[in-house]
Amino acid sequence: MKIVVIIARILLGLLFFVFGLNGFLYFIPMPPMPPSDATTFSLILMRSHYLYLISGTQVVAGFLLLIGQFVALAEVLLAAMLANILVFHITLMHQGIGMGILGLVLWLIVAWGYRAQLLPILARKPAVE
Repeated sequence: MKIVVIIARILLGLLFFVFGLNGFLYFIPMPPMPPSDATTFSLILMRSHYLYLISGTQVVAGFLLLIGQFVALAEVLLAAMLANILVFHITLMHQGIGMGILGLVLWLIVAWGYRAQLLPILARKPAVE
């Protein structure tokens, strides 16, 4: 199981590192989107430069997963990213949801492997030290 978690961590790291870098460097060509709410939403993210925050977070979290450092922190950051990716594809643009589902499956595998580090954040009343 340890090997599976390591492979999933590296694949998830690559996924977010590469797509996060694409938010800055635009090396993956994107086909033109037809006029829709999804297009409007995407344009707002780009014009407001909010996409830089999203892409930067993806690059940092992906890099942390690739080097195997602060994995629990990267998992928490990517949980929010994956939730937004999936909600976007479920509500606005159904195409491309497969990549989001792949990310979720990889995230779940990594989270299971690092559950000892992640479980304390679910404590109902954590102790103050």
